[in-house]
Amino acid sequence: MLRASLLLSLCLISFTAIAVSEVKVEKTAYKGWQNCYRVSNGEVELIVTGDVGPRIIRYGFIGGQNLFKEYSEQLGKTGEEKFQLRGGDRIWKAPEDPIATWAPDNVPVEITATPSGLVARAPVEPLTHLQKEIEISLAPSGSKVTVTHRITNRSLFALEFSPWALTMMAQGGVAVTGFPPRGRHPINLEATNPLVMWAYTDLADKRWAFTKKYMTLRQDPENTNAQKLGLFNTNTWGAYLLHGEVFVKLAKADPGKTYPDFGCSFETFTNNEFLEMETLGPLTKVAPGQTVEQVEEWGLYRNVTLSAITDEALDTAILPLVRATGAPR
Repeated sequence: MLRASLLLSLCLISFTAIAVSEVKVEKTAYKGWQNCYRVSNGEVELIVTGDVGPRIIRYGFIGGQNLFKEYSEQLGKTGEEKFQLRGGDRIWKAPEDPIATWAPDNVPVEITATPSGLVARAPVEPLTHLQKEIEISLAPSGSKVTVTHRITNRSLFALEFSPWALTMMAQGGVAVTGFPPRGRHPINLEATNPLVMWAYTDLADKRWAFTKKYMTLRQDPENTNAQKLGLFNTNTWGAYLLHGEVFVKLAKADPGKTYPDFGCSFETFTNNEFLEMETLGPLTKVAPGQTVEQVEEWGLYRNVTLSAITDEALDTAILPLVRATGAPR
């Protein structure tokens, strides 16, 4: 009886160890930074910087490509006076302000491990009195990640802003996003969503492509002209196809609330160096000590081929991946 109880105890201990080790968080060096943290489940990995940030500088299959942009000349550095693009995923405040939004994030962050990932929390910004953090929660298997971007108002006054989650993608891919459900005239007469331009937006630029259901933007390392568009979609999402792999991010938007930039819950930007996919939360009057957050679901997929920029091709290649990313974990 004693032996049976001992064996049962050993089995329970072994099972617990396996369960805990499904998602591992370990300190690691990464491209010049000595204080990065790797979150992995044996299939995919995320690298979070500890010397600057908060930033997720890498997301990819283990041993595979990093779909996120990396500025090689800025990796491994810290303490710069001005904001550095660096690459990866970050959290900003919107609407964009050339001073407050671009506040430097070049100092070490506090890293707290959790059972499924970690929280990276920056110190309070001296310029804005805002405190930013990113929490990642990785599924025990597969590629799905919940990424929560937070901003806390540490000032003495209420401030109005939106949480803005920006992911910089590596060169050479194609970004895709979807419009709200389409209809037919004269059955559907109501407006469904804004499509917002910037002063430098050029709809004649061949990097843009539009179908009835989708908008795509191609990243071209040879084209230095910046491009940007924004839109609103209750089911906000973006996908990026690069070398046969697809990164998907999605977020929920509330049509009853006000969003920045004439009502955008999604924006995409490109130049010759990177492409950015951005989701935005509603404009909120944030009281001192209050926190707002933008929650995204991420997924990563292999062996994807896009035959053409058509509704049919995108329905086949991309839409199932978006739906899979949004499915319950």
